[in-house]
Amino acid sequence: MGDSRPVYQRIADDLRRRIDEGGLAVGDRIPSRSELKRAYAASDQTVDRAVRVLKAAGYAEGQFGRGVFVTDRVPLGSLLRSTGAVDSPFAARMTARDTALTWEASSSEAAASDRVAERLRIGPGERVLCTQYEYLANRHPVQLATSWEPLAITEGTDVVLPERGPYARRGVRGRLAAIGIRVVRAQELVGSRPATTPEAEALGCSAGQCVTVIERTHFDGDGRAVETSDIVVRADRWRLEYDIPFVN
Repeated sequence: MGDSRPVYQRIADDLRRRIDEGGLAVGDRIPSRSELKRAYAASDQTVDRAVRVLKAAGYAEGQFGRGVFVTDRVPLGSLLRSTGAVDSPFAARMTARDTALTWEASSSEAAASDRVAERLRIGPGERVLCTQYEYLANRHPVQLATSWEPLAITEGTDVVLPERGPYARRGVRGRLAAIGIRVVRAQELVGSRPATTPEAEALGCSAGQCVTVIERTHFDGDGRAVETSDIVVRADRWRLEYDIPFVN
C-alpha cells in the first residue's frame, strides 16, 4: 500500500528522521531545493512547504545567502515553577555550566487591553504599568516576558517601577510587601502557539515555530489580582519543571 501522506509531509518527516538518527548533524546543510525536488519528484512549492514545516518544528533555520541548516535542539535547561521560584524574575536551571544570567527591562504606562483587563479584573482602558523583559544567557536572549500591574495599586509608591527604586528586582511579592500588600498565590496557565515575527527575531528561531507561553497572575489575600504577565520561551529549548509540595 502506498504512502498516503502528502508529499511535503513525507519530505519533512524524512528529514526529521535523518536529523534524529544523526544522518544530518547540527550545523549540516539541509539538501537544497533542487536536490529535494529530484529525490521526491516534487514541485518547488511542495519542497518549500516541507522546509517551512521543518523550520517551524525547530529542526532547521535559514541563513541568508547560504541555505538552510540543522539547528541545535538540545534543551538549554528547565524553567523552575515552584513555590520558591515562581516569583523570581528568571527562575531557570541551565544545562550548560558557567552561564551568566541577566535581564533587561523597560516600563511604560499603558491602557489595559480587554485581555489584560479580564486577567487583572479591572475595566478595559484602565491605567497599568507595562514592563517588558528580555532575559539573557551569556548575552543571548532566551526568554521574553511582559508584565502588567494596575497603577491604581502602585502609583505614587516606591515600588511603582519594578526595576528601579529601593525595592527593585525583588519580584512581585517582595515589592508589594513593602507597601503592605501580601501576595498569597499565583495562578499559571501553560500553553503553546506559533512565535510572532518579533518574538522569533528576539529568540533566534523561525517565525511560526512553537513557543511555550505561561500566563501568570498574582493575587493578594483578598483575591485581588495585583499583577499578570506573559512568559515566552522556545518550546524546543526549554522544559518546564514543577515542584509540587504536598500538605499533610
